[in-house]
Amino acid sequence: MSLMDFLLSWPLLILLLVKMIRRLFATFIEQPIQGQAADILPSPAPLPGRQFSNARLQSLSWLHAAAPCFPVRGDSITVIQDPKVFYETVVAKCASAKSRIILASLYLGIGQLETRLISVLRDNLRENKQLKINFLLDFNRGTRGKINSRTTIMPLIEESENVSLSLYHTPVLRGLTKRFAPPRWNELLGLQHMKVYLFDNSVIISGANLSNDYFTNRQDRYIMIENKTLADFYAGLVGKVQEFSLQVSKESSFELQNSWKHWPYEGNQSVFVQEARQRIFSYFSEVVDKQKNAVDMEKDADTWIFPVIEMGQLGIHHDSIVTKAIFQNSLPSTRIRMATGYFNLTQEYMDSIADCQAECAILMAHPNANGFKGAKGPAGGIPDAYTLIARQFYEKLRAAKQEHRVSLYEYQLPGWTYHAKGLWYYLPNSNLPAMTLIGSSNFGERSVNRDLETQVCIVTENPDLQRRLEAECENLYRLGSAAESDITQRDIPRWVRAVVSVFKNFF
Repeated sequence: MSLMDFLLSWPLLILLLVKMIRRLFATFIEQPIQGQAADILPSPAPLPGRQFSNARLQSLSWLHAAAPCFPVRGDSITVIQDPKVFYETVVAKCASAKSRIILASLYLGIGQLETRLISVLRDNLRENKQLKINFLLDFNRGTRGKINSRTTIMPLIEESENVSLSLYHTPVLRGLTKRFAPPRWNELLGLQHMKVYLFDNSVIISGANLSNDYFTNRQDRYIMIENKTLADFYAGLVGKVQEFSLQVSKESSFELQNSWKHWPYEGNQSVFVQEARQRIFSYFSEVVDKQKNAVDMEKDADTWIFPVIEMGQLGIHHDSIVTKAIFQNSLPSTRIRMATGYFNLTQEYMDSIADCQAECAILMAHPNANGFKGAKGPAGGIPDAYTLIARQFYEKLRAAKQEHRVSLYEYQLPGWTYHAKGLWYYLPNSNLPAMTLIGSSNFGERSVNRDLETQVCIVTENPDLQRRLEAECENLYRLGSAAESDITQRDIPRWVRAVVSVFKNFF
């Protein structure tokens, strides 16, 4: 190959482009403010009715000091395993809700299934004048293209005063970066990534978006909890984020809420961040105070829900601290089975896994089950990037002589992609999980530092719920094959190896 041919080779050009964009980002973007969860999100001490009644669960009692606690009965929780069932559940709930529907997601798709969902919402609005519907989506993802989430929802807004659409715009995207970063690229800087679907007093916590793939052949996780107090909590949380998001008017323009004075991409970024952070802080303080004074508790609770959030660009690190503590507080003879759609664990997560006492397994997407498989341009190299990161992690495990304790698996099902995440925790010598973590976080750099995330940590002594959680976990892991050999032998393009170290915290 001549020197000219080499200089014109597309991998090198991509690498040069990546470095230029990286420099642009570093010049014009303020880094997310780092914070400590203990200083930001207050939590109550264990109160009567919230404490674990089973002595075997006492090793998890530290959770009471980490997050608000909502006691429920295990039979109020539904574990959904199939994306089609998830879709039909959402549609049925949208049709039957009487007072409130809250749909917080990255985006709403524009296909036939999504159109049916909008039609069901319209029919319910026309029959039920008391119903209020709130959407919270990401600004950049929700306005991408001429036909998008906003244009799909606009007919509902135009027809009814009871429908609102809020679009969270990251305060990091501003100035020259906002002006020149093209669609898709501007989404690298931070997103509204929480997945909360609320219908009256029912809450579905998931990692799935509201679009065709997630309704048909993209495997994720979905848990529905029937509890008014928890539903009220999430309604309030979504409402707080909506306060500093952009509101869409009937004329399809963007407005600020009356109580908010700061545009996310104008003025002082630090002022926006600090005030938004304070609103979340104040909300959690109100929840804690209300719980301290609560008298009506779930008397026969056998399951405890701990909501956790992560808003790294606002300086809120809560979910990541709780997740790390799960590994750090694990006991000998415990097991942790983890799942992530994208293997890009933070260094702190990898260190926590390598140093913990539990036997660990991690299920990730095989390159063939990765949603970026076959994508055009640099995005097509993302599956290789995840393989490289997994390889580097496995090599560190071998160097620390911990590969016997940590196993890696890759999910693959022909015609399907994989997006499931969370973990299942097994007490010493137990065959059933006593705890699960489920939500929107992929446990990666983006989840910790760039996106808005929420999860729930569910601790249960209910045998039936434990069996259903085990069935969910088994349903995913049965399609996983041992990955250690493949990830060490798989060929990784040179340009991907060069890019990963530069852009790891953007995907």
